[in-house]
Amino acid sequence: MPDTPDAPGLPPAGGDDRPPAHADQTAASGDTGGEDRAPSRIPAGDDTPPGGGTGPSGDGAVAGGGGVGFTTRAVKGAAAGKRDGGRRRAHPLARFLVRRTLLALLMAWGITLVTFVLTNLVPGDPVAANLGQRALGDPAIVAQWRAEHGLDKPLWEQYVLHLQGLLQGDLGTSQQSHRPVSEDLAEFVPATLELAGAAILVSLVLGVAFGVIAALRRDRLSDHVLRLLSLIGISVPTFWLALLAFYVFFYRLQLTPGSGRVDAALGPAPPVTGLQTVDALLAGRWDIFSSAVGHLITPALVLALYTIGLLTRFTRSAVLEVLGQDYVRAARAKGLPGRVILFRYVLRSALVPVITVAGLAFGSLLSGTVLVEAIFAWPGIGQYAYKSATTLDLPAVMGVGLVVGVVYLVINLIVDVLYGVIDPRVRLQ
Repeated sequence: MPDTPDAPGLPPAGGDDRPPAHADQTAASGDTGGEDRAPSRIPAGDDTPPGGGTGPSGDGAVAGGGGVGFTTRAVKGAAAGKRDGGRRRAHPLARFLVRRTLLALLMAWGITLVTFVLTNLVPGDPVAANLGQRALGDPAIVAQWRAEHGLDKPLWEQYVLHLQGLLQGDLGTSQQSHRPVSEDLAEFVPATLELAGAAILVSLVLGVAFGVIAALRRDRLSDHVLRLLSLIGISVPTFWLALLAFYVFFYRLQLTPGSGRVDAALGPAPPVTGLQTVDALLAGRWDIFSSAVGHLITPALVLALYTIGLLTRFTRSAVLEVLGQDYVRAARAKGLPGRVILFRYVLRSALVPVITVAGLAFGSLLSGTVLVEAIFAWPGIGQYAYKSATTLDLPAVMGVGLVVGVVYLVINLIVDVLYGVIDPRVRLQ
């Protein structure tokens, strides 16, 4: 990438290599002489009496100039230690994580309540959906089925039993598969995680790169082309693009494999994580790995197109905003290389809103892959949720809602922590 030219109208800094965020404070403080000004180093709110450093105690802090700040900090630190009883306070990041974890637990309880209420408000009779119309004519069969699945109890009692099961790690038993919902989710969730993870990885790499290029070449041909492509990516329906990609690349051109996660002749890798690519690498099966990657490419790109367009536009807007800041113009005036300005100053500030969008996009990918999974016969959580909803499998529907909600909570927690890592202006206190 070529060096960014110096901003017009800003003189060079004359060889000063200090970062622009740490500009010289000499002019602001009025210090024009060569002597040290001790009072300027005393923190605000210092309760040390005047002349405390030159009295009979013999500290000699004022005479030494720079010792006043050290002595003041030592006195205030000792006083703070006495107030705290000698106990060390927890790190701000640790306190932040504890608060967010407690808040996440409260929100997780809210998710269980909302999913339970909405699931039971869905019109339809789960008995008819699972047993059929002929079984409804036998009251004994209906009563037995309701008692077996706990539907003969009041709603508040059903919710209490549901919470007790969650605390014990029991999500209930699926009314369709007759297996624990946790076992069904352990089978279907890794497939969706693999698909959504590949899609968000491609989206981050291409979306951020395209956004930076469009911002640096503002109002040029490449900028207009990338903005047009991002608009197309946001506007095209995902299910239509999935159908088109499957028809063109598999049926007509035969460039990509068909449906499923791996070739039927090879079979899946020995299950360890549930991710076919990872399990194939752990087992040393390169043939299964290449097959899994080939099956993953097309649906991942289809899902990533919308997110690429979204991240391109957000990154372009964020980078353009940062490029107009004073510290970026000062860095140019100092003669810093364009790459240093871009990666050290511009991207670090511009990535904060991009991380927010990427986190929300990853959560939406986990919960919005139903049609893509149906077209590519991808056995993920979207297919499981669709079949559970059509058959009124209430425990399975509530299990899927709880998993998706918890994933959103974890993503938001990770995004908040990354704020403090990327942008030092964000205070976790």
